Amino acid sequence: MKIKENWSLPNLKEAAKRTRSAVERVDHYYIPANTLDLGTGKTYYISTYGCQANQRDSETIAGILETIGFRPAQDLEHIDVIILNTCAIRQNAEEKVLGEIGRFKKLYRENKDLVIGVCGCMAQEDEFVKLILEKYPQVRLLFGTHNIQDLPVMLYDAMVKHEKVVKIYSKEGEVYENLPVKRFENHKAWVNIMYGCDKFCTYCIVPYTRGKQRSRMMDEILKEVQELKDAGYKEITLLGQNVNAYGKDLEEPIDFATLLEETAKIGIPRIRFMTSHPWDFTDEMVDIIARYDNIMPFIHLPVQSGDDEILKRMGRRYTRESYMKLYRKIMDTVPNAAVSTDIIVGFPNESDEAFEHTLELVKECQFDNAFTFIYSPRPGTPAAKMEDGIDEQTKHERLYRLNEEWNKYALEKNKAYIGKKVTVLVDGASKRNDHVYSGYTETNKLVNFTGENIKPGDFVDVMITDAKTFSLDGKAV
Repeated sequence: MKIKENWSLPNLKEAAKRTRSAVERVDHYYIPANTLDLGTGKTYYISTYGCQANQRDSETIAGILETIGFRPAQDLEHIDVIILNTCAIRQNAEEKVLGEIGRFKKLYRENKDLVIGVCGCMAQEDEFVKLILEKYPQVRLLFGTHNIQDLPVMLYDAMVKHEKVVKIYSKEGEVYENLPVKRFENHKAWVNIMYGCDKFCTYCIVPYTRGKQRSRMMDEILKEVQELKDAGYKEITLLGQNVNAYGKDLEEPIDFATLLEETAKIGIPRIRFMTSHPWDFTDEMVDIIARYDNIMPFIHLPVQSGDDEILKRMGRRYTRESYMKLYRKIMDTVPNAAVSTDIIVGFPNESDEAFEHTLELVKECQFDNAFTFIYSPRPGTPAAKMEDGIDEQTKHERLYRLNEEWNKYALEKNKAYIGKKVTVLVDGASKRNDHVYSGYTETNKLVNFTGENIKPGDFVDVMITDAKTFSLDGKAV
């Protein structure tokens, strides 16, 4: 396809640059007058892939769309705008996105005014964008992670001027405050505390797709948390690619432990945070978590590998020993702590011995939960250029063994809850049985339980009667 002059295409080399320039902060959101009624009488649909940051971005996208008149579609047969908010972490995510775009082709054939848009991390990858432009003509809008705020103008160009819009910027990024938001839940909320990442783990595309690490001002975060508490929210999750590094980039540095404590003082019933990098996890953080009852004793602490050589080649900047020291500090200090993790198997040239080191770490930590993956090379990252002599069968066998191992410990941990009473924040009733509800404990255990006259957002005491690997069963008491 011929590249048009007014298109902006991604460039991973530009995205990798980091400077000492100050982060631009934009506090006021302005919508051009000619776009204010653009969505009147029209509908939208958002399909979200990936992490909590993407889910939070989709809430902003929905907020902007509804500000200019759009309303959520009740079905896909009568729809004006479809936006796929994508994740670039693994190859299978790309396959799912392309499959969904393909399914929307029929809708586009029947309605040439339909705007199908693709945004998010995947749209920041140059090879993916080239593929979309060459083989998926039904996609009329492409934008990235840095210009969600420009959605009204981009949609105007697509809908009124009938242009194909490609606006993707590879840059360090800004911090925008006061963008419209439509919260997808009424009792739990995501709160961004920072954007981007400067860690550059060798396998990870996120520093290229999300820009440099840039923290929001603490008073803006606390203001948002206070507003959520006043609106009746029961739980918030503080979000960042690496929340532990919060504040290091500010002119007057603030650490995450301070932000966590000030957030806890606001008094919202439950506080969680995602995601932590072991390298930045301080003793002060552990002490703050232990000190406040409304900071949940659940910590997601990705280890990725239990082998020092693999960790070094991953660029993780910690060792197995330092990870274990932190893990033991958490378990010894935080009452009733639960820890989950991420693990990659089959990193380029992972030896049998290196994989056994990972299994040994799992046996030692006995994680409550683990998200395990076969290494997926992301074009443009250093690891994608590493030679790899491991065959796919070996990788799948290792994943199977790893899952067997951590599943065993997760089930043991869950069985320890049988006969105990836990407090569950209710998400809702089962679609098949309105006497069965589900929600999560303080330690992030999914609980399915029976009860009567219970609403989403209620705190309910539940007696646990049975345990599975991934959930608990019980009855309200």
